[in-house]
Amino acid sequence: MVGTDGPVEEEDLHVYNTRKWLFRFLFDGQAFCKDLAQAFKIETSPASKIIAQLGDSISMTCSTTHCESPAFSWAALMDRPLNGKVINEGNRSTLVTNPVNLENDYSYLCFVTCESKKRRREFSVEIYSFPKDPEIHFSGHPELGKPVTVTCFVPDVYPSDKLRIELLKGNQFLSQKEFLDPADVKSQETKSLEATFTPADEDNGTALVCRATLNVYEIDSEPQVRETTEQLHIYVSPKDTVISVSPSTRLQEGDSVTMTCSSRGLPAPQIFWRKKLDNGDLQLLSENATLTLIAMRMEDSGTYVCEGVNKVGQDREEVTLIVQEKMFTVEISPGPWVAAQIGDLVVLTCIVTGCESPSFSWRTQLDSPLSGNVNTEGSRSTLTLSPVSLEHEHSYQCAVTCGHDKELERKTQVKLYLFPRNLEIEMSGLFVSGKPVTVRCQVPDVYSFDRLEIELLKGESIMKNKTFLRDVDTKSLETKSLEMTFIPTTEDTGKVLVCQAKLSIDEMEFELKQKQNTQTLYVNVAPQVTAILVSPSSVLEEGGSVNMTCSSDGLPAPKTLWSKQLNNGDLQPLSENTTLTLTSTKMEDSGIYVCEGINQAGISRKEVELIIQVAPKDIQLTAFPSESVREGDTVIISCTCGNAPQTLIILKKKAETGDTLLKSTDGAYTIHKAQLQDAGVYECESKNEVGFQLRSITLNVKG
Repeated sequence: MVGTDGPVEEEDLHVYNTRKWLFRFLFDGQAFCKDLAQAFKIETSPASKIIAQLGDSISMTCSTTHCESPAFSWAALMDRPLNGKVINEGNRSTLVTNPVNLENDYSYLCFVTCESKKRRREFSVEIYSFPKDPEIHFSGHPELGKPVTVTCFVPDVYPSDKLRIELLKGNQFLSQKEFLDPADVKSQETKSLEATFTPADEDNGTALVCRATLNVYEIDSEPQVRETTEQLHIYVSPKDTVISVSPSTRLQEGDSVTMTCSSRGLPAPQIFWRKKLDNGDLQLLSENATLTLIAMRMEDSGTYVCEGVNKVGQDREEVTLIVQEKMFTVEISPGPWVAAQIGDLVVLTCIVTGCESPSFSWRTQLDSPLSGNVNTEGSRSTLTLSPVSLEHEHSYQCAVTCGHDKELERKTQVKLYLFPRNLEIEMSGLFVSGKPVTVRCQVPDVYSFDRLEIELLKGESIMKNKTFLRDVDTKSLETKSLEMTFIPTTEDTGKVLVCQAKLSIDEMEFELKQKQNTQTLYVNVAPQVTAILVSPSSVLEEGGSVNMTCSSDGLPAPKTLWSKQLNNGDLQPLSENTTLTLTSTKMEDSGIYVCEGINQAGISRKEVELIIQVAPKDIQLTAFPSESVREGDTVIISCTCGNAPQTLIILKKKAETGDTLLKSTDGAYTIHKAQLQDAGVYECESKNEVGFQLRSITLNVKG
């Protein structure tokens, strides 16, 4: 604390121990009170912390009482230099620093020695720098509706960790910041605060305040405050520049014209009138809103530019004045262009008024041959092109000279076209439901195809359209087409397929501008859902009759073809009738019968298997090796049926007490180690759904 005793890093141990002894003596109430009351004292001026601005002068004074010959010494903490002058006068010592700088921003110690006693006092010095008001800078002119950044600069401030900057727009805080981090090095710094906002109409005239506060004083003291205020001036770039011309932009020699220009913006734009020269440069004519030209000449023709300019931008508007000779006029017809079909007759006429003896000349714009006949009579000249061809597609100029050196030109352009009478529709194949088909719409020998558009419609719906680009250096008749692939359905049957071509030339007759060709859609359906109905059944007895009826859906209605599948897989054609009838069937009629539904869109087939059943016959019942065997031999009893493979074979052993059913495999029963009781009658029964047949043999077993 300033003005109090206390241990410091530089204080010697003796002084510190003495101080401890004195405090202990006071609290213990010993008899040395009288001597202590008469001990010398140190008084300081100023008594509190010293705060000084960079460049000021400061002085620190130590004075003593109750000491006749005090000895003074001064020191700075951390062994820093004093950076000041010491003045000793009797019982007073003063340290003067003038001017102060950042090296003085620390604590000083005043040491006083009186006889054997030593005292000291500490002075705390704080230096600050706050020399200038803040500065306000904009990133550009504040323009309405465009973001602008405003920066508040506080120059040469120290210490910056006690600085706060506030940026206000009217009563609204745009931004504020406290710089709390102390600098690593003591130095003056320039601190800044940025804020970005978008100016609005109501901001015009609003005060923009940058306030800087440096808290360098003790509590309950006012801090240092500096602020700068600027009024916002909102700018609006020039716009809505308008030119009014009186009486007209088309004038004759000797006329006068007044052009008035206006432009909106903030601040109000300044008006500049300029004329555009042949080389592209602009010649300044006036800085007034109104420009008046009198006694105009032909060379006054040209483009005049009005430009509204303020600090944030510019806006310009142009007007073209045409000053014509007053002596005569020239008209060309038809004009400014004429459309003609290749092969037609075209007549161009040039007429002069206001000149008694005009001189005519015709030429093409590119100085190509005229390829036509010129006929001039008085004030009229005609150029006849017959028949017109591609070589006549030019701009034609009629130049008229009246007098010695006055000449007027008029031009017209001949545009040619050729549009065929018939369009062509081609298909890649039949229209089959569910199968893609490609349709081509073709326009033969058309000119100029860069103005051609082809559309392909199904009913009233546009399926596809196409326009064409032409090389400007090529002139020829060409055939153009449009292709479209789609999948027809049965719902498309009866709809109209339309190929439509349009040639865009404004002055043509309507029927020449648009042509079309149509075709009615007929959608085929490949045979499907083929079915076979067999009556009475696909399984029947030999000698019976059967009817097999085939049906198939499709468009057009499919034809029927009956075939029988041979053993090698080939088909043997039988009939083209819907129903195939077989009478007095035999076993060889069994097999697979195929029905095919056929139309121009495809084939569908269905198969049925016919089974002819025959009653069993030609049964053979045998005993192997013999019907007479010895006891212990192996005997195989076998039963087969040759004519009907699908029969049931049953082997039995007959006995008076009842038949015994034998377990056979493929009609064969094996007796291993025959016994006497195995002898007897064996019976084979072959049967199927049609009938049955029996055979029997007698087996003898000898002992």
